[in-house]
Amino acid sequence: MIIHSADFEKSSSKIKECPETTLPEFAFIGRSNVGKSSLINMLMQRKDLAKTSGAPGKTRLINHFKINESWYLVDLPGYGYAKVSKTDRASFMKMIYDYFENRDNMVNAFVLIDSRHAPLKSDLEFMVWLGEHGIPFSIIMTKLDKLSSSELMKNKEAYHKKMLLEWETLPPFFYTSSSSRVGREETLGYIEHCVKVYQESQMI
Repeated sequence: MIIHSADFEKSSSKIKECPETTLPEFAFIGRSNVGKSSLINMLMQRKDLAKTSGAPGKTRLINHFKINESWYLVDLPGYGYAKVSKTDRASFMKMIYDYFENRDNMVNAFVLIDSRHAPLKSDLEFMVWLGEHGIPFSIIMTKLDKLSSSELMKNKEAYHKKMLLEWETLPPFFYTSSSSRVGREETLGYIEHCVKVYQESQMI
């Protein structure tokens, strides 16, 4: 997929404020220090489309970006660690759950995982929630440049083993590095395929 245009459209604090559209949406979500903004900027080949920060928890709204005038990239608040109050954290999670439960044109959720870590409880619990609610998702492992190939293989196998305790089959996995652009073509190719399938389903 060639990115011809990537434009910020709006930020929303509630699902009812999100753009009224039938275009397919792809949501990006993960723990608040997983490198989500850097990954989005790498995929879109833009330095500042999504705002990056040294402090986790920067994203606090549902952010819609229109890509190639044909689909939306949705940047969601992170879950897990963030220097916010319990009340704010609960508000973020309600926003996230409302989005996934009520956004009919949401085609796929990309759950971002830091490849340097063994399976984390918060990541696994969130994926189980997605599965229980019938929400399609894929996994993007980030920061491949931060560890060796043997360490990656070890953590990859640990995730597969842990997830197969809950799942009969595993979701698609993508392996990325924002600095070296590893995984860009594979991720965008998957989105392109999903967009075509969605468009075809709308013609029936």
